Amino acid sequence: MTEAAELPPAPEQAREVFGERFADAVRYAELLAEAGVQRGLIGPREVPRLWERHLLNCAVLSEVVPQGVTVCDVGSGAGLPGIPLALVREDLKITLLEPLLRRTNFLTEVVELLGLDHVTVVRGRAEEVMGKIQPVHVVTARAVAPLDRLATWGIPLLRPYGEMLALKGDAAEEELKSASAALSKLGAVETSILHVGEGVVDPMSTVVRVEVGESPGGVRFAAKRAKAARTGRARRRR
Repeated sequence: MTEAAELPPAPEQAREVFGERFADAVRYAELLAEAGVQRGLIGPREVPRLWERHLLNCAVLSEVVPQGVTVCDVGSGAGLPGIPLALVREDLKITLLEPLLRRTNFLTEVVELLGLDHVTVVRGRAEEVMGKIQPVHVVTARAVAPLDRLATWGIPLLRPYGEMLALKGDAAEEELKSASAALSKLGAVETSILHVGEGVVDPMSTVVRVEVGESPGGVRFAAKRAKAARTGRARRRR
């Protein structure tokens, strides 16, 4: 049996980024390095680079999330980017959406332990929760799926004129190009590639931003949303 990798001390940038929540960020890193590895949520090889590659890489997404909005982190997994984002932005209302029970159990434990009152954990797939959760201003995602497939799950969860922010790697430009037709059908009106985290992470984090118009998900999802809303009103009247 190989010995577990050791979590390195938090870098100085983490104190600056997480501020008053620095101690909670350290506790979260410890949970990822221990329970996260034991439960198969992250690989043991990721432990030495948890701070730079995972926590800080996700926390800097806050630079492009508007103030006071609702956020849904699709395919949240071990809570990336949703939990680092929640630690630095208490003004946000964040839903961590994840289909696997062992992951939602971990997320619920983390949220309770860290006292993240502005975070809710929901178990389910994006395509199943339409009508069950309120449409959000911002959808986030990291390492979930190629952009065209991710968009079919994430964009329908948006409010009109919302945006999807997907953390991507070096192939972001190529992914965006190949997904352009699919994004247009889903109601995207503008796309861009942003680089965030200057002076915090090197290389900077790459974010694909997809902004939608008045019909997130396109015509087909507008009909589904209307049906879900009618069903919800009928249930409330009973």
